[in-house]
Amino acid sequence: MRIAVPNKGRLHDPSVELLERAGLHLVDGADRQLYAQTVDPDVTVLYARAADIPEYVADGAADVGITGLDQVREAGVDLVDLRDLDFGRCRLVLAAPEDDDSVTSVADFEGGRVATEFPNITRRFFEEQGVEVDIAEVSGATELTPHVDIADGIVDITSTGTTLRMNRLEIVAEVLQSSVRLFAREDTADAEKVQQVDMALGSVLSAEDKRYLMMNAPEEALDDVKEVLPGMGGPTVMDIAGSDDVAVHAVVEESAVFETINDLKSVGASDVLVTEIERLVE
Repeated sequence: MRIAVPNKGRLHDPSVELLERAGLHLVDGADRQLYAQTVDPDVTVLYARAADIPEYVADGAADVGITGLDQVREAGVDLVDLRDLDFGRCRLVLAAPEDDDSVTSVADFEGGRVATEFPNITRRFFEEQGVEVDIAEVSGATELTPHVDIADGIVDITSTGTTLRMNRLEIVAEVLQSSVRLFAREDTADAEKVQQVDMALGSVLSAEDKRYLMMNAPEEALDDVKEVLPGMGGPTVMDIAGSDDVAVHAVVEESAVFETINDLKSVGASDVLVTEIERLVE
């Protein structure tokens, strides 16, 4: 099975790191090579441009792909969205010069020109709005086009809006919310190996922001300890050889650890140990 991942840019390192954390360690293949083997002899990583990955998957060059939803929508291919990988979040927005009082809504672009690196998404957006525009496809410096009379506005990616503000542009409408996802073709989405990879990636995401708590507690305080723990289901309780105490293990949200430890101590728990969780298969 081949997994297509971005070969460079801001999506490359998080994609490779996620595969590594999921246990699909790369055993060879430098960033500039096209392929890399993994510890699973049946799984190969294919490096490609993020924008090309949807076509790679759709055409069968890769079985699954890791890329942004925006790239799949722009490519216009029909893929199965298996899982949101929870990084690379951004928005595609329609923006216009902040000092242009004539443009305050999507309808105000009627008959105008919009510059973008995403012509297909932009075209569909305006068609859905019933607004006719001329689309100017650009390959960079999109934010400059309204200031040099190339376009009346732009459709571009933003994460925080800082770049738009620096270029004196104001958001008029949101076109698309995007994040990096795991995609597959419909005919491969249910394949055993694809499901195994999906589960492995999901186990890493499930473990994020969770911590494993281990502690000792008097057996008579066990009910109080259970009341305190806000974990996933009931805690695991084990006898301790040569002691009247029991060992209690539980998974809790990281945000609740501070308060939980204080509450556990107040009901008699001791020797509380907190550890990170690498993977959690639910």
